[in-house]
Amino acid sequence: MIHQFSYMAPTELDDLLALLDTTKGGFKLLAGGTDLLVNIRNGLLKPDLVIDVKRIAGAGAITYDVEKGLQLGWATTINDIISSTEIAKHYPLLQACACDLASYQVRNRATVVGNIVNASPCSDMAPALLCLDASILVATATTRKTIPIQKFFTGVKQTVLQPREMVVGITIPSHTKDSKGVYRKLKRIQGHDLGIVGVAVAMVEGRLRIAVSSAAPTPVITDDLPLDVSAPDALYAVERIINPISDIRCTKEYRRFMVSEFTKRLIQEVRA
Repeated sequence: MIHQFSYMAPTELDDLLALLDTTKGGFKLLAGGTDLLVNIRNGLLKPDLVIDVKRIAGAGAITYDVEKGLQLGWATTINDIISSTEIAKHYPLLQACACDLASYQVRNRATVVGNIVNASPCSDMAPALLCLDASILVATATTRKTIPIQKFFTGVKQTVLQPREMVVGITIPSHTKDSKGVYRKLKRIQGHDLGIVGVAVAMVEGRLRIAVSSAAPTPVITDDLPLDVSAPDALYAVERIINPISDIRCTKEYRRFMVSEFTKRLIQEVRA
């Protein structure tokens, strides 16, 4: 039998944050639920309360402004990203990463915020958000703060989020708009699968950035590199940030090899 829990669905953000502040016992937030509900059914999580965060106006909003950049709501789904004409035009790397996340059915539920809050090393959305200088908007009942995505992940399934804090949006600044970028994800099988490694390369304001997932305890990104960086120097920069492991999916040597191969190929694509 599935674990029994209470369910609440506030319709105002202030009410939701107040609920997080006053709730006693264990609770979990429900946005897409693609990880949460599976983990509850498998007995890995046993919350006393599940709080649905989708019923609030603007929860799934996508807002673009030439000067302020792109704003994503906390319940913006992956398919919302894929169908957005503004994102396709100004932030194509974000859309490229979204297209490689799971299946259409899962993307209908899965949220961008959920994908990063879950903090999996193989996050599909993290490489694009890292390359595009995204900021994470965090709120409690009494505070608001902004955290650069580069400082958000602290370890496997771990972030800087504190108890009672909630991610209420993601901002991608205007200075990274219209950046050219490409993403490749290696999977165990053809089709929809978790990543063995993922590599994104972006050209931002005349510099190259390389972000990698599933090759370290967290998604990682290089420092900015010259556009004409040599292949050995680019690979050296990537080697310094990754720390792959061997697991049931593949060996650490294979991960390291494929990160290197993807990096070389994608740099050429971005320069073309």
